[in-house]
Amino acid sequence: MSLIDILTMRNELLLTFMAMILLIIDLNLNHAQKSRMIPISIGLFLVVTLIGFIPQPDRTLFGGMYHTNGLVQLMKNILNIGVLIILLQSVAWLRSPANSTKISEYFFLLISTLIGMNFMISSGDFLMLYLGLELATIPIAALAAFTHFNTKSSEAGIKLLLSSALSSGILLYGISMIYGSTGSIYFDAIGASYTNVPLQVLAFIFFFTGMAFKISLVPFHLWTADVYEGAPINVTSYLSVISKGAAAFILIIVMFTVFKTLAPVYKSMIYLIAVLTMTVGNLFAMRQKNMKRFLAFSSIAQAGFILLGILGTNKMGMTSVVYFVLVYIFSNLGAFGVVAAISAKTGKENMDDYDGLYLTNPKLSLLMMLSMFSLAGIPPVAGFFGKMFLFTSAASAGYYWLVFIAVLNATISLYYYLLVIKAMFINKSENPIAAFQSDGYTKVGLMLCALGIFVLGFWSQVYEFINNLSFGI
Repeated sequence: MSLIDILTMRNELLLTFMAMILLIIDLNLNHAQKSRMIPISIGLFLVVTLIGFIPQPDRTLFGGMYHTNGLVQLMKNILNIGVLIILLQSVAWLRSPANSTKISEYFFLLISTLIGMNFMISSGDFLMLYLGLELATIPIAALAAFTHFNTKSSEAGIKLLLSSALSSGILLYGISMIYGSTGSIYFDAIGASYTNVPLQVLAFIFFFTGMAFKISLVPFHLWTADVYEGAPINVTSYLSVISKGAAAFILIIVMFTVFKTLAPVYKSMIYLIAVLTMTVGNLFAMRQKNMKRFLAFSSIAQAGFILLGILGTNKMGMTSVVYFVLVYIFSNLGAFGVVAAISAKTGKENMDDYDGLYLTNPKLSLLMMLSMFSLAGIPPVAGFFGKMFLFTSAASAGYYWLVFIAVLNATISLYYYLLVIKAMFINKSENPIAAFQSDGYTKVGLMLCALGIFVLGFWSQVYEFINNLSFGI
């Protein structure tokens, strides 16, 4: 294997080297110098993110176990952008007295789980997929329990670990059945020979169930709200956006390559799950007052919309899912960024605490409003086009009733997103959150979110670029 072949894994290698450098630097710092890790880590990750945009040719390694192409590289770049924003939004929280001694651990765990997600997205067989998934999952459980002195955080870590273990077992059992019935674990070989015999259909059900846990599809969503509420806000945003986005990327790749011949069999099941996920997520979100639980159920509803693109089973379906996840990253991180900024300064996380926020913190209120509009799909912001392309993809495949149900759910979601806006701009409070200034890192992260929501909504070349990327569909 030549050096050029090895450099095909540049994202994974760069992140690995970054983690090693952070460990070495951390060993040479005392407790009073731990805060120096923040600019070093963010600077190194910015370099990794920028290098990711350098074009590279399509390559396959290890006999097809690992592969990369334009679309896969774009997916990794999308995740890198999201992680960079999360790192920027985490600075104020990391500098608090409770976390100031664990700054290096936070960055190391976050980088470790991202390495696993990159391997998972580049996987060309089920073994690499499973290894990447586990490498991504274990550090996330540690991050969920990062504030272990908080009972809810420890509980979130345990719940995430147990639910992930169960879902991974189900997923691995499905993979073993796929191997037993086809004699191969490689995506291309399985896709060429997969049929609708009962054993292979059952294998698909087990595999999809395991992935549904990761994406929080109904009825495999029950862990989501408790884990999101108990974990630190910045870890919750990572779970809601980066982890879910990576799982959605690999799921749609596998669905369109391995299980495409099973489409007539599984479409009815995914149709039902999409309806349940959108509806249940919306109905539960309407009842929430804690902002983290509110955004948790909102993310469940958004996962239901992603299934519309999977049902398209064509190039437009793939493009619409990738574009939607890109829009979702900026929109959701904008909302989580405001929640994190307020929580870091005041410790308040309930919707009622936001009453009258516009009078004291107008810029945060405007960004939250922009994020809510994007998540709700109100034109002309990016969220509208993200949902429109998903609806168009499903309609092109003949799922008109599903599109109608999705539009109804989008209308319902508008109600509870407007509740947040009403609290900030209309409701009165005798003791509103006092005016405060966020640190420079947080401001840059929030500005990136606002810029992403506007640019993706008004610059149509982004969707065209994704659509033009080569992929074997």
